[in-house]
Amino acid sequence: MSWHRKTLVGFDLETTGTEPSEARIVTAAVVEVLDGEPVRRLEWLADPGVPIPDEAAEIHGITTERAAAEGRPVREVAAEIARVLGDYWARGVPVVAYNAAFDLTLLDAELRRHGLPPLAGATPVLDPLTIDRAVDKYRKGKRTLEASCAEYGVVLDGAHEAGADALAAVRVAVAIAERHRQVGETDLTELHGQQVRWYAAWATDFQSFLRRKGNTDAVIDADWPLRDAGSIPAQRLEARS
Repeated sequence: MSWHRKTLVGFDLETTGTEPSEARIVTAAVVEVLDGEPVRRLEWLADPGVPIPDEAAEIHGITTERAAAEGRPVREVAAEIARVLGDYWARGVPVVAYNAAFDLTLLDAELRRHGLPPLAGATPVLDPLTIDRAVDKYRKGKRTLEASCAEYGVVLDGAHEAGADALAAVRVAVAIAERHRQVGETDLTELHGQQVRWYAAWATDFQSFLRRKGNTDAVIDADWPLRDAGSIPAQRLEARS
């Protein structure tokens, strides 16, 4: 049976910003999905310990005051998320995250920031953004989650709510696999490796594009699904929205 007809786990973070080495977790969701429907849903609200910028709060709806009053310590939240994801990976269940290099790198940075073990064993990972870029490279238009949902006929209710985004990411991954049979028929181990190569190729191309446009110092980290925790990028990852 092809991977897209088995259990998949969606993962999404809503955060204080767009730079994964600096932003903090505000909300998170892990959604286990089978046959397109959620069968288990875990959600977290964290107190990030820093002010949530107004522009971030406008996107996900969580203010500094609410996070401080209702959120759990971000150290506890990060540790729980890492344990949950690690349990799925240990069972060979793929974790689906749209723009996985953002969410997983941010989670890893949060763990390290609080003196916890770094994220380990992050495989298999499925990133619909990375896969879509590779299999439909020349399609015009945005590659945001909302745009991909529209392209692949996935209904997204409550964009920028972590649970909704996590579920939508899984459904987009399944839709890609059904439209592009070579994706659905590829073994998960091989598909993970392909994404490593695809992401590196995209990063190289995007960096060259930025430099041609005059941003001569632009650097796009080519590592996937985890960026180097010690790197300080000159160019942040593509916008989350």
